[in-house]
Amino acid sequence: MSTDQTAQQALTPEPADSAADWWRQAAVYQIYPRSFADSNGDGIGDLRGILSRVPYLVQLGVDAVWLSPFYPSALADGGYDVDDYRDVDPRIGTLADFDEITAALHDVGIKVIVDIVPNHSSDRHAFFRAALASPAGSPERDRYIFRDGLGENGELPPADWRSVFGGSAWEPVGDGQWYLHTFAKEQPDFNWDHPDVRQEFLTTLRFWSDRGVDGFRVDVAHLLMKDLPGDLPSAAELALLDETSGRHPLKDRDEVHDIYAEWRELFDEYDPPRTAVAEAWVSTPERRARYASPEGLGQAFNFDLLTADFDAGQFHSIVTDNLRHSAASGSSSTWVLSNHDVVRHATRYGLPPLHGRDVKQGAEWIIAGAPADGVDLERGERRARAATLFLLALPGSAYIYQGEELGLHEVARIPGDQRQDPAYTRSLAQGEWSSDGLGRDGCRVPLPWTTKPPSFGFGADGAHLPQPEWFADYSVEAEEAAPDSTLNLYRRALALRHQLQTEESLEWVPTDDADVLHFRRPDGWEVMTNFGEEPVPLPGGQVMLSSRRVDGELPGETTVWIVR
Repeated sequence: MSTDQTAQQALTPEPADSAADWWRQAAVYQIYPRSFADSNGDGIGDLRGILSRVPYLVQLGVDAVWLSPFYPSALADGGYDVDDYRDVDPRIGTLADFDEITAALHDVGIKVIVDIVPNHSSDRHAFFRAALASPAGSPERDRYIFRDGLGENGELPPADWRSVFGGSAWEPVGDGQWYLHTFAKEQPDFNWDHPDVRQEFLTTLRFWSDRGVDGFRVDVAHLLMKDLPGDLPSAAELALLDETSGRHPLKDRDEVHDIYAEWRELFDEYDPPRTAVAEAWVSTPERRARYASPEGLGQAFNFDLLTADFDAGQFHSIVTDNLRHSAASGSSSTWVLSNHDVVRHATRYGLPPLHGRDVKQGAEWIIAGAPADGVDLERGERRARAATLFLLALPGSAYIYQGEELGLHEVARIPGDQRQDPAYTRSLAQGEWSSDGLGRDGCRVPLPWTTKPPSFGFGADGAHLPQPEWFADYSVEAEEAAPDSTLNLYRRALALRHQLQTEESLEWVPTDDADVLHFRRPDGWEVMTNFGEEPVPLPGGQVMLSSRRVDGELPGETTVWIVR
């Protein structure tokens, strides 16, 4: 849908950003480095590949780039098993490459956010190697969570807890002791009561801040502090404990905010202050708001839209509740529909409703196909475009996962022997079926840049995860040539968003249809989404942008932006 230039000129110009508040309504693009662009043809995305695509990021119109882990790693969990928090994996590049990317992005006005993984290291980290080389009870072991095993010779785990990826959450080290790993066994959990651990991360945050990093995404920010009694509770007993009290032994403990208050002091030493956003899967919005406080990290991911059906009532409640909680915390809300851990939303919206299930379970329906049998591809794409325009019009920051701007679907057909995600491989090895279904590889397949195999412009000879033939139709090259493509929709939407996004406010406009949501932003910007299937009348005003073609009425599963 073409944009009415006269209507745009009547809008209030975009105000100058406060240097300290750039993040409040930023559009942030998440790059999974190993799957973005490969500069040397080894099948693995790298930093120089990202550097080559800076013009693409500029044309897309994002305000910041969030880089998922690029640190040295054995890739037991896609890079979230970190060997060294202050270096770059040689397969991905060098610190000099990182500095060059940071400078290039800053030169075009794009901020840089990096992933920090503080709950656990890899088992190859210097701290953990020292722990294994030291006896039980030593200060080196105390940097992690070790416990004596049960049984006559410590041959049994200290408790029957299960890791996120299947199997026991405890791993033996051969001397009667076991260490806790919430995730893969290669990811031992830190003991955050140890001063060395706290200093390690203060040093790391300062290292990257001094290199010009503008902010940090904090992985599983709610898990750091733990309080384990001598007699550990069983898994069944843990499941009965209150997760809203701030005193759960394993998650979302009140003391974790002492850590983030210390981090905030460090962030505020810089001008402008460094920002942070917490990944905190906690039980209530009130608990999440604590991570987003100005005295703490400043912002926390709101995953509520990501876990919702394409449903007007759910979207209305989620937006209303989260804007209220953000106002109370002094933060701005975050909005996200896809990331590196979940089924892509173009596919998710073509699947049966989740009805409150874990969004990762959507993968259970994707058994095979192109992209997947049992998925209504056209409906999924139609709804994804409508949901995206709805999200990009909300006050707060929007997080975009690489490839969603192409309308990419989940890649279902990945042979088992080529899958990499421990959510898939470990659960099968343990004879379990994790809640991740087929795992997360399907949303991590390298991006298609051109229409030509074998790697569709990702690299020279191939990619570390297999790309399907249908990627050609979703490539940047193909979509740039199609005026109504999803890529061009994102580009138009982000350009308009920059012009229109001013105050952090929203006013709901009543409608007579339970399937229709209508809200008003400052300066005459209005947004209407029809979540139903039947067309409805359009309000007055000039349609600036729509998720699909409109002609006098608002079709089902469509969003429009209007200016009066």
